[in-house]
Formats: sequence, C-alpha cells, structure tokens
Amino acid sequence: MATSMLARDDYQRSEFHARRGEESPYPREEIHAERYGDEMIGHSDALTAVLKHVEIVAPTDATVLLQGETGTGKELLARALHRLSARRTHPFVTLNCAAIPLGLLESELFGHEKGAFTGALTQRIGRFELANGGTLFLDEIGDLPLELQPKLLRVLQEHEFERLGSSRPMRTNVRVVAATHRDLAAMVHQHTFREDLYYRLHVFPIMVPPLRDRRDDIPLLVRHFAHHYAQRMHKCIEHIPADAMGDLVHYDWPGNVRELQNVIERAVILSSNGVLRPTVSERSTVVSSVSTGAPRSQKLDDAMRVHILDALRTTNGVLAGPHGAAGTLGHAAAHAGLQDGEVGHLSPAWDSVVMTGKRVYRLLQIGPQGPNQGKRQLA
Repeated sequence: MATSMLARDDYQRSEFHARRGEESPYPREEIHAERYGDEMIGHSDALTAVLKHVEIVAPTDATVLLQGETGTGKELLARALHRLSARRTHPFVTLNCAAIPLGLLESELFGHEKGAFTGALTQRIGRFELANGGTLFLDEIGDLPLELQPKLLRVLQEHEFERLGSSRPMRTNVRVVAATHRDLAAMVHQHTFREDLYYRLHVFPIMVPPLRDRRDDIPLLVRHFAHHYAQRMHKCIEHIPADAMGDLVHYDWPGNVRELQNVIERAVILSSNGVLRPTVSERSTVVSSVSTGAPRSQKLDDAMRVHILDALRTTNGVLAGPHGAAGTLGHAAAHAGLQDGEVGHLSPAWDSVVMTGKRVYRLLQIGPQGPNQGKRQLA
C-alpha cells in the first residue's frame, strides 16, 4: 500500500526544485498519477483507534513514533500525519535508515560540502535540509547506527546540524516522524540504542496493529487491491468466491497488508472469467502459526529449553560439576542452585528440563541411573 520508491523519489526531487525556484523535470501531475493507496482502508476497532490518535497528534509538531510489524502501513500513517498538519503544503521527505550503507547515511541525513570526502565532487543537501518546513519520515529508525544517534538527537533537541565538511551550523524546522518494527525499549536495555534518543522519539508513540488483529478489514482490502490491479491489467473482476474470502480472513498474515497485496496481485494475474481465487500457501500458514501463535517470552523459553537439552545430551545427562551442563552453558546461577541435585526455579526453561528422573531420561534417550549417581545428575 505504500507509495512506490520511484514516485516517492520523484516527489522529493520536485519539492527540492520548487524550493530553489527551478522548474522540476518531474511534473506534479505525473508524480501524483503514480501514487495510489495513500489512505488506510478499514473500519475495524483496532484501526479506528489508531486513526483517532493520528487525528489528535497531527496538528501539533510533536515527534511521533510509529511501532508495528513490517507491512502494517506505517508509512501511510506518516503521510496521513503530514496531510493533517499545518505543514501539508511543505515537503514530505522519507529516508529508510536500513537501506543506506553507514558510510553514506550521514551524508543522506545532513548533506555534505564539495570535497568533504573522496568522491564528494559537488555539494549535496541532506534530508533535513530538503524537508525544512515539512515532515521527515525516518523509517526503520531502529537500524540507525549508534555512531549517528547523537547527531540525530542534537537535531531533535537543538534544531540545527552541520553538513559534512562544514563547521557552519544550519537551522532546520522539521517535524520528525519515525517508524520501526523493532523493540526499541529492549534495544535500550541491550545498549544498542541510546536511551536519551529513545525518549526524545517516544513523545507520542502509536502502535500499528497487525492485519490479524483487524480481520474485519480484510474483505475491504481484498476488494480494494482487486480493483486496483484489475484496472492496471485491464481485467474485470466480478466475483470472489465466499470460501476463498473465508480463507483470506482466517489466515494470520505474517507479512500483513503487504503480503495480502502481493497475494491479490498474483490472483488477479491468474484470474479468468471475472472470478478471483486468491490462495495462501500451506508453508505460509505454518510460518504464521509458529511466529504469531505464542508470546515472545514463551518462544524464547522454548529456545532456551532446546539449548539446555543439547548441553545435557553432550554431558550425558550430568547437570552439575565442572564438566556438567551448567558449566557448559556458563549459567552461574545454575551452579549456585545445584545443591543435592536441586536446580531451583531459575527460569521456566530450567523448570521444564528438571523433571522427574524417568521422564527426563526418556526425553534424553538415556537409561535411568542408580540412586547414588542421581544426586549430581537429573533427578
């Protein structure tokens, strides 16, 4: 549903030329003709709540952080924030922080002077300068390298920056909207994202719901995409079978709206006699159930359990001691708790492994040990 990269870049170029009083080589009519799907489609409670928050915060200049899975339409919401703001007549500029190499990202953000580095043959303005007076959408902000985070923080706090190769501060009046599919709070705890930058971005967070949480919107989206691609391919779609629509509604869509869009495009290509029969693959269904069926903590615990069991197999079931599983895993807490064969409640993963001797031995496919050996082995 997001605007194509070509149309987006053309739009930014036209805004740049307009600001410099030049005639853009990309007519605005042509640029807008390439754009589609600029509005979120649906009427589910989850989407309605999000759009309500967008309407509330849009008239302000507050920094907005859009959080949600990939393919949920975060860029569309960023565009909606821009359209509903007083900055709507100024540029809407985007930058995907994950798509540009580290060596070029600073120049993309802040620009550079001629000769600033090898290959800098001309002066280049950055996205903050290009978006002056408008909105800068920083997608995948969680992928911004640590080295650049202090410079972004300075722009957010002081509203000024320097081009690469220049010591002259430049003022900017930009509203920043950031988006990420990552857990920034967890990244702060892991010291991979600056805490001060996190709080500066987290002024008005909006959680964008995944498609599986707004199933009521799926039929509307299916019809929208079917109509769009049918027009582009000069086809006529008159009917979508109820069973096919039911399959789409009950599918979990790990790729969210972007995945649905691709499925419908493929279905329109394959359609005949005006009947659309979109299908989802079994493999995708399995991936969906694995990736969305359990809470993150449960999936992490399952992974820990597998890791612990691997260590136990390597040590032939020995838990304690320098050559035991606890030593192999480097679990200091496990050593502290290994008294008389007891592990204690170190984590659900350990609790699930430390079971009755008969059950564990059957799981590990090793025979029960004698009572004298059980003290330092699984009991």
